Amino acid sequence: MDSLQSYLFISITLFCLGLYGVMTRRNGVAVLMGIELILNAANLNFVAFNRFGGLSDQLPGHIFALFVIVMAAAEAVVALAIIINLYKTFHTVNVDEAHEMKG
Repeated sequence: MDSLQSYLFISITLFCLGLYGVMTRRNGVAVLMGIELILNAANLNFVAFNRFGGLSDQLPGHIFALFVIVMAAAEAVVALAIIINLYKTFHTVNVDEAHEMKG
């Protein structure tokens, strides 16, 4: 079971679940969770291709994965600040209400 295809199948599953969460949810926190699933699928691809791509003596996949983790943390901070502002203004975290924040 330790093959590239099994890692890619798990990654595709995570990506599809994340995309489904982003497309169908109206709650801002649920949308953020979907985005995090998509980014984790990309991380899994980076590490799997690094391991099975013949570059075991180098670490470019792991470095890209670490970069994505740092960027996901920064994205989560900014997005949660926006969601908190949305809740303070409209008392809801429904992303459909965000169009009213335009000034």
